[in-house]
Amino acid sequence: MSRTPLPIDDALPGLITALSDHGRAVLQAPPGAGKTTRVPLAMLEAGLTGKKIVMLEPRRLAARAAADRMATTLGEETGQTVGYRIRGEARTSKSTRIEVVTEGILTRMIQSDPELTGIGAVIFDEFHERSLNADLGLALSLEIAGALRDDLLLLAMSATLDAAPVAALMEAPILTSEGRAFPVDIRYLDRPAPRDARIDQITAEAVLAALPETDGGILVFLPGEGEIRRTEARLKDRLPKDTHLHTLFGAMPLPAQRAAIRPAEKGRKIVLATSIAETSLTIEDVRVVIDAGRARRARFDPGSGMSRLVTERVSKAEATQRAGRAGRVAEGTCYRLWTKGEDGALPAFAPPEIETADLAPLALDLAQWGAGPEGVPLLTPPNPGTYAEAQALLTDLGALDEAGLITDHGRALARLPTHPRLANMLARAGKQAAPLAALLADRDPLPRSAPTDLTLRIEALTDLRRYSDRHPWQPDRGALARIREEARRLARLAPDAPDMPLAEMAALAYPDRIGQRRKGDQPRYVLSGGKGAVLPEGDTLSGAPFLVATDLDGDPREARIRQAVQISATEIRAVFPDRTAWIDSCAWSKRNRRVVARQQERLGAAVLDDRIWKDAPPEAVAEAMLDGVRDLGLTISDKARLFLARARLAGADAGLPAFDDDTLMAELEDWLLPYLQGVKDAAGWRKFDILPALKARLDWGQSQTLDRLAPASFTTPLGRRIPIDYASDPPEISLRLQELFGQTTHPVVGRTPLKVTLLSPAGRPIQTTADLPGFWAGSYSDVRKDMRAQYPKHPWPEDPTQADPTLRAKPRR
Repeated sequence: MSRTPLPIDDALPGLITALSDHGRAVLQAPPGAGKTTRVPLAMLEAGLTGKKIVMLEPRRLAARAAADRMATTLGEETGQTVGYRIRGEARTSKSTRIEVVTEGILTRMIQSDPELTGIGAVIFDEFHERSLNADLGLALSLEIAGALRDDLLLLAMSATLDAAPVAALMEAPILTSEGRAFPVDIRYLDRPAPRDARIDQITAEAVLAALPETDGGILVFLPGEGEIRRTEARLKDRLPKDTHLHTLFGAMPLPAQRAAIRPAEKGRKIVLATSIAETSLTIEDVRVVIDAGRARRARFDPGSGMSRLVTERVSKAEATQRAGRAGRVAEGTCYRLWTKGEDGALPAFAPPEIETADLAPLALDLAQWGAGPEGVPLLTPPNPGTYAEAQALLTDLGALDEAGLITDHGRALARLPTHPRLANMLARAGKQAAPLAALLADRDPLPRSAPTDLTLRIEALTDLRRYSDRHPWQPDRGALARIREEARRLARLAPDAPDMPLAEMAALAYPDRIGQRRKGDQPRYVLSGGKGAVLPEGDTLSGAPFLVATDLDGDPREARIRQAVQISATEIRAVFPDRTAWIDSCAWSKRNRRVVARQQERLGAAVLDDRIWKDAPPEAVAEAMLDGVRDLGLTISDKARLFLARARLAGADAGLPAFDDDTLMAELEDWLLPYLQGVKDAAGWRKFDILPALKARLDWGQSQTLDRLAPASFTTPLGRRIPIDYASDPPEISLRLQELFGQTTHPVVGRTPLKVTLLSPAGRPIQTTADLPGFWAGSYSDVRKDMRAQYPKHPWPEDPTQADPTLRAKPRR
């Protein structure tokens, strides 16, 4: 059958030679060059392999369209020489030599048959999109080719790709097809769109404005089905006659998809499409592109615990590809619905999915393969912290053991084509869980104003008429139809199982989201995984003691619950009989300022039952009281303060342990814990004397050293012991002047002179000195004159160094 010449044709001979010589290649070819439909046929005709050629496409619509186009080229029906396999659908036969598959299917093919028996070549089309499955598929294929199948041909194809890193990873040559394109006039908005403007409104107005200014078909890029439907509704009654309006997105019926791709027989055609039309697909007769500048991407959603499609600005590379669609058959026009200034702020490329998506499916696939991410040739390695979190989830689901190795249950989950959370629910609850799995994997079909209760969604899904009679929140019927179709597909793959309540099924998918209501008026919950969550005020579930939170807003401090279902403690025990356990707990309560001893039945951080622990061991209470000491601080008596001052003055140079506050608090377990028994609250701690515990930090030799270097008291000439105040700098003693008569040297501690406060017979300070001999020789005479008049009954000798010390008055005559 004759074929229309395409730009890729000139590159095919060199490509065939490279594959023959090296077994691998990287092909760069712009959109519309024809690589998707010409390359597999050229490889087949060249006889490069006597086995099947498998080509990966990132989207189901592109996979079907590519297979149909190649089959038409051969003059055959799809499913003969060329077939396809996508999620829930396959058209192949024993004679199929080229099979177009979506990316997840290749991973399952490799896991079930690591030698890829019967497959001679694997082509990765549109590899520049860097989906997680494509990165993993290439890495595993390189492993197979290197260890098991040196005859396996590998080819990566892309429209806009930094080819050097891919070629280096594959150790493959790079081939380039220049393609063919006509000039495209790029037009921007004069000013940014208003912040509150709806994308469907702006896009519809742009289409109506472009119609009289241009000729040929119009391809409109919108982020998703919802925006397409709303734009379609705005346009359908405002278009000129002989204008045919089509939509194009992945979930559409096949006949409608084919109608959007075919050229219009008469009049003009407008196609409202997702980014599926950027590459792989060729929509003929398009000369105008209107780009709304948005794209859906898979991002890890902490709220759902899985990847979700989010709407983001396109990258420059994506915008370039979209504009190029207008210059395939003639000069074209591209309307970009953003300003020239905004264009400069666009990222150069979209990030690889491995950097942004949920890594639990990748971790499960690699565990099944028997390797970690460092053990396979991934083009971009995953973030270690994010990957560790994914492994922790899989361990929680029972898919990995404590050593990180896959379990039999994990292998069962890997066989189910859905997220591991939902696969765990399907594997354990069976076919009955299929509607819930499909619902949790999709967007909420109810409006945001609806209560969080998951049972409302299930009722709308299973009995819409009854639901509509009872509730005012009308669901998205298109979303319900999509969810029902997915539920039917999952039900065919799930095992049979005994009946199980809805809440128990939800708990199987979210063992880390079992919420226990906290005390108080606000509907706040602590989740079994340790995080906090809150229900909207007045929600119908706000009084539920326990619930399963199936969707949160992702706030790391206290997430807002968007979907949940009430569950009972009995149901929790039924689902997790081996994971609920009674735990004895002694803990300091800051709120109550006391040690609280409880016996609690727990699932993670959620408490199912709580009782007073009446016979808590004293050792456990003392351990908990240490946290109370950290909360309240040290209680220092006067004697303890004196001891600390002495120990700190002597210092570590004397071989004594440190007695500073930071060290004491850091080492509470060592010195305080043995003395804490019987103390259990703030009042008891206030009465507690820590002096014995502080002294116990010193052995006998250290105590002697302390008494020598920093004695607790000064012995007066009368033999009395006067406490030394070490809080003063220098240390200080206070005593009556007459008690130092005869003292000719100044009192010292070690080499440090004491500050001596001399008191009158009435105990009032009359002089402070750090040089007692100097005082006797100097200012004593003045003090003597004053004091003799005030205290004539007490001795005031002229030479105090020769007098006897005394505390008595003069004897009566």
